[in-house]
Amino acid sequence: MVTEQTTLSNLAVEVENLERIYKIRGSKKEKNVRKELVALKDVSLQIKRGELFGLLGPNGAGKTTLIKILTTLLAPTSGWARVAGYDVVKEPGKVRTQINMVSGGESSGYGLLTVRENLWMFSQFYGLPSKEANQRIEALLKIVGLEDRIHTKSSDLSTGLRQKMNIVRGFLTDPQVLFLDEPTLGLDVGASRDVRHLIRNWLDQDRSRTLLLTTHYMVEADELCDRVAIINQGRVLACDTPSALKQQLQRDALFEISVGALNGLAVPTLERVPGVRKVASEESEEMTVLKFILDEDAALGGVINKLTESNVKIVRLDKHEPTLEDVFVSLVGRSMAEVEKEGSNGDGK
Repeated sequence: MVTEQTTLSNLAVEVENLERIYKIRGSKKEKNVRKELVALKDVSLQIKRGELFGLLGPNGAGKTTLIKILTTLLAPTSGWARVAGYDVVKEPGKVRTQINMVSGGESSGYGLLTVRENLWMFSQFYGLPSKEANQRIEALLKIVGLEDRIHTKSSDLSTGLRQKMNIVRGFLTDPQVLFLDEPTLGLDVGASRDVRHLIRNWLDQDRSRTLLLTTHYMVEADELCDRVAIINQGRVLACDTPSALKQQLQRDALFEISVGALNGLAVPTLERVPGVRKVASEESEEMTVLKFILDEDAALGGVINKLTESNVKIVRLDKHEPTLEDVFVSLVGRSMAEVEKEGSNGDGK
């Protein structure tokens, strides 16, 4: 809801009771059956001008669907949204003059054109004067470490470098509101760092600019975002600054226990140990990492006893300060990796 301190003039994005439902046809045996997939459910958000706002959630949570609605690529089933003061359904043309969007991992541009030629071509679609476009291209490529590839054909670039070029395209038109959908997806550590530097530098140059970032990388959201909305199964579960979200767990005891084989010991069994609030597990070939949210440190003794009774070998035990991953576990009951694994198996939305 709009507060007395928050006026329409300083809001870059407004979303109220937004929903998106997809109609899905049944199989051949179910010709007359119409199923529904709820991608977004009663989403309400406000993003202030000058804010770097993050949508944090697993793949399939509804982040991309929300971005598509805000960028006029998809109509909502119900509810409404405004971007830069314009209604995304009633005034899509006005919205598009104020925004730009880049999706991580997308393949755009023409392989026969060089990096400069591709970016210059996109700048002309937006009516940017040629001289100004070339100046911006050179400056942005330098920030992301691509200045030495300016005359390289995009077909000769690696996947990571092409993605950098695509991200530069989003900043090139200097939009009022920029949408970055998983911009560092698939990038290595160095390339991700360059992209984060570009994001921060662009916002610091003009505090009237607004950036909405979707990500499932906890560290990225924590490092970059002024505020974060945690989204899962189409619903916004929490929205606040990263520090405020983590502070909600300060009174809890957070432990990570790395173990060998669980020997049939299930997470629900561990959650029934007195003092245990939530347990999430992440499995690898070598070991399983159990993440515990406890009411207090003393509850750890019961956890150790339960593991010992089941002959579970403890490899490592760590206590740590709250992270956004812990916030997600406290809200959803599972880790981000668990939710994404379920989704990849067809169990998630």
